[in-house]
Amino acid sequence: MKDNATPASPAIPAIAVIVPAAGIGKRMQAERPKQYLVLHNKTILEHSLARLQQVPTLSKIWLALAEDDPYFADINFDQSQIVTTKGGTERMHSVLNALQQIEPYKYPWVLVHDAARPVVRQADIELLIERCITTGDGGVLACRVRDTMKRGELTVAHTVSREHLWHALTPQLFPTALLKAALEDAIQAGVYVTDEASAMEWAGHPVLLVEGHSDNIKITQPTDLALAAFYLEQLI
Repeated sequence: MKDNATPASPAIPAIAVIVPAAGIGKRMQAERPKQYLVLHNKTILEHSLARLQQVPTLSKIWLALAEDDPYFADINFDQSQIVTTKGGTERMHSVLNALQQIEPYKYPWVLVHDAARPVVRQADIELLIERCITTGDGGVLACRVRDTMKRGELTVAHTVSREHLWHALTPQLFPTALLKAALEDAIQAGVYVTDEASAMEWAGHPVLLVEGHSDNIKITQPTDLALAAFYLEQLI
C-alpha cells in the first residue's frame, strides 16, 4: 500500500438492533403512547423502524413492547425483520430483556435506537457504525451544545460552560456482550441509567462521541410533533 493510500474499512460484522418501545410517554398528554401517534400517514414507530431498515448492515430488529400493548398488531408494514420481545418497567429493563435473546457470537454488536426518533439519517447511522467498528469501541450519535447552559431551578444557580458538552442522541452502538454485562451489573447494583452509554460509562468502558445532525430529535413534548413533521418532510 502506498503511504498516501486510504486504509481499507474493516468488515462490518452482523449487527443486531434493539428498539425499546414499551414507554407510555406521559409528557405527550396523548390518548396513546407517543410512538403510535401519526405523522405523515404513518406512526412515529413506523418511521423510526423504516430509518433503521434502510441501513443494509443492520440485521434483525428486536422490538421491546409493553406486555399489554394493543396498538402494534394494527400496524400494517413489513415485519419480516422484526422480533418482538417483552418490555420492562424502564428503558434499561427493556433493552436488557432484548439482549438476553441475542446471541453475542452471532451478533457481536448491538445498536439501540429510540422508538420516538423518526428523523435519524441513514448517513449518520452508517458513520456511527464505521467509527465504532474501526476503533473497536462503542459510541453514540451526539451533537454539540450550542446554547449558553444554566444550572438551577426557578432561578439560575450558575452558568455552565458549554465547551465539551454534547447532547446524547440515538442510535448508540456497543459490543453485545459488554453492554449486556454492564446493564446487568448496573441493575443489580441499583444504579439507574437513562441510556446504554450511561451503563457502559458506569462499567468503565470508553464511549465514542460521533457527531450527527441536530434534527435527530426525540419526540417528547406535544410541540415536538410539528417540528418532527417538518423535518420528515425534508427527508421523505
